[in-house]
Amino acid sequence: MGGKTSRTKLKLIEEARTLFGLKGKNNVTMNDIAEASQKGRRTLYTYFKNKEEVYKAVIQNELTRILERLREVSQENTEADIKLTQHIVTHLDAVKEAVSRNGSLRSDFFMDIYEVERVRRPIDKKEIELIREILIEGVEQRVFKRMDVNLSAVIILYAIKGLEVPYIRQNINSEFEKNKDSIVDFVLTGIKRS
Repeated sequence: MGGKTSRTKLKLIEEARTLFGLKGKNNVTMNDIAEASQKGRRTLYTYFKNKEEVYKAVIQNELTRILERLREVSQENTEADIKLTQHIVTHLDAVKEAVSRNGSLRSDFFMDIYEVERVRRPIDKKEIELIREILIEGVEQRVFKRMDVNLSAVIILYAIKGLEVPYIRQNINSEFEKNKDSIVDFVLTGIKRS
């Protein structure tokens, strides 16, 4: 969440994440979060007006972790097609890990998908920019065809996001694990030079 977020706020968010993961959002109170973090209710209310704000901060924190992993991939010194492949695989694995490490929060994630998507919008914009930069590199390296990199980045992000729920729910997990390369090749086919 960056250097601007206080340790206290991060502790509150992490304790809330643990509680939401164990009990589910609906079964956790602001008092539970204050007690678990060993902070008073007054401290908790200094940072958050209500449980919904805490929940959004937990989701935001998880999404920021994912974005940080994707930034690491984008900084690697590799060919653009390899970098884009790593981006796609990292995205899916990181989202799956975030959802599965949060226990009961997983069901909240699927039930509250519209709220999660609202929190995700600013992160999605940053990820689109990372993909766009990879596409520009690929065009410059002559690995990818000339294209509208802005539109292509959006399409690629939404293609990846479309795989998230089946991947998390393991509908395609075993097949994806066996065939990651062919699935990623399918995504890349439209943009790679022959």
